[in-house]
Amino acid sequence: MDTADQGFTVHNSTVVNYVATDPLERDLTQSRRLHEPEQILSSTDPITGREIDDLSGHPYLVDGNVTMYFETEATRQEFMDMPIDHPFHLVDNPTDEGYDEG
Repeated sequence: MDTADQGFTVHNSTVVNYVATDPLERDLTQSRRLHEPEQILSSTDPITGREIDDLSGHPYLVDGNVTMYFETEATRQEFMDMPIDHPFHLVDNPTDEGYDEG
């Protein structure tokens, strides 16, 4: 069976130092859809963990491209009052036998 010869080799992957340097047309520009969505909508209350079915009338918080919905204004305020670094106090390690504290 004969193969058609076009006069040039597109990719010769049999050589030792093969590097595929010819990008496809789709790879010439960075795709924003793969790495960062335009808008993220969270309908799960981050404090109670409950899903909110009807978002109309519920309090929400917009942070950049993230919109978080809350069940009540009280859970929204609790989220706003939460410290940024460590919301929970780490337990001290009095024995110091090489156990990790975090």
